[in-house]
Amino acid sequence: MEAYFTLILFPLFIGIWAQIKIHSKYTKWSQVHSSKGLRGVDAAAAVMEQAGIHDVEIVCIEGKLTDHYDPVHRRLALSRDNYNGTSLAALGVAAHEAGHAIQHKEAYKPLKLRSALIPITNFSCQILPFVLMGGFILNLFGLIKLAVFIYLILTVFQLVTLPVEFDASARAKKLLLRLSIIDSNESVGVCETLNAAAFTYVAAFIASLGQLMYYFMLSQRRND
Repeated sequence: MEAYFTLILFPLFIGIWAQIKIHSKYTKWSQVHSSKGLRGVDAAAAVMEQAGIHDVEIVCIEGKLTDHYDPVHRRLALSRDNYNGTSLAALGVAAHEAGHAIQHKEAYKPLKLRSALIPITNFSCQILPFVLMGGFILNLFGLIKLAVFIYLILTVFQLVTLPVEFDASARAKKLLLRLSIIDSNESVGVCETLNAAAFTYVAAFIASLGQLMYYFMLSQRRND
């Protein structure tokens, strides 16, 4: 029970706290508008323009914090609030996603590795519930070992994601100032928003690592 709390429940609490933190910081800085009045789409376009990127489409999508960069279709998707928004939070998120586009252009190695892992990671997520169900309900020990392997894949994916996200945020913070999209006194809002977002990826890695260790310990006990 102690191992379950340490490796499963404690990381779960960290994940919940991380989600509360990002929503709190995003809500706070969404209400503070930049002095220049530029929209998120303008910031993303400016960041990519200075990097010589002209073939990435910027589109507006529904949802909250659904922003992402699609390297396959060369598309940068911003949620409506961040696409049209002039807040420090919107500018930070938009520039962050543009940072991924720059990573793609520069063939940033962690991004290439992460992209290569996506197919096997998605497949692993799809079969994981059935593996766990078979392992515990049907008591099939071989499936518990398979669960360990799946969580190893997920943990590696989360680990590789960390430098990708941290680097994109670092680029965003630097370029927003260099391109005079925000003033130096406004960088705190961008930094707090992006730092809170980055911590959600740290929390996801901790959770995945905890589950990997838990199921590995469980497989060793059954082996004994």
